[in-house]
Amino acid sequence: MRIGEIAALAGVTPRTVRHYHHLGLFPEPERLPNGYRDYRLRHAVALARIRRLTELGLGLAEVRDVLADDAGRELAEVLQELDDDLARQAAAIAGRRARLGGLIEQARAGLLPAEGPVSPELAGLLGALAPSDSPMAAKDRSHLALLDTMVEPEQRDRLFAALRPLAEDSEFSVRVQELYERLDDLADADPDDARVGPLGDELAACMPDELLELMVEGAQTDGAQKDVAQSADSAFGDAFLDDFAPAQAAAVRRMLAALTVRAGERR
Repeated sequence: MRIGEIAALAGVTPRTVRHYHHLGLFPEPERLPNGYRDYRLRHAVALARIRRLTELGLGLAEVRDVLADDAGRELAEVLQELDDDLARQAAAIAGRRARLGGLIEQARAGLLPAEGPVSPELAGLLGALAPSDSPMAAKDRSHLALLDTMVEPEQRDRLFAALRPLAEDSEFSVRVQELYERLDDLADADPDDARVGPLGDELAACMPDELLELMVEGAQTDGAQKDVAQSADSAFGDAFLDDFAPAQAAAVRRMLAALTVRAGERR
């Protein structure tokens, strides 16, 4: 048989047969005097077996291991590993589908946050926040969505758990909304505006102790404790501050400096 004939017989393409030859997975047959490969029935049997194994999901390296073991012990081991891997994939897919189903229900009910999809913990927090038209409030929500992705799950859950009671506290929400509006008013101001310093101090005073503790923990790098202000002196910290107008960024820096003093007093 020619290469096109054996490829058709096994249900593959001639290009696939040549690729298997190149990898050493499928030994080349002897050639006829005219230079053509002379495929026999045993070659078709071997090629069909390779196809069946790849259809099960085995990689070509695994197929090579199976074919090298005449006793078939390797096949049983590889198939078991494949089955275990498929089981893990199925569990992961089921988890993602369950999560997707919840998001679909939220979207249909009009409850999916604009920042979504987000974790269930953040979705609950965002749902508890008072509605606001403040651009600064919208920026704060987008920053929370970023933290939802970049922070380790354990620290993220602690952060959102600490924020949830504050979001549900009506007096605290009113105070935060007032601070948002004052930050909004600095959008076109100069960094040396007289309002910057007092606002930064009030932002720091508004920070609960439990959130400050989490910020201090998050500022640890390689076991060395950095202060809260230094944690903003990084590529991410620069990008974070660049997201604000100059006067707003100055107020945030003032807040971080005040928080550093508070953190030092608590140590």
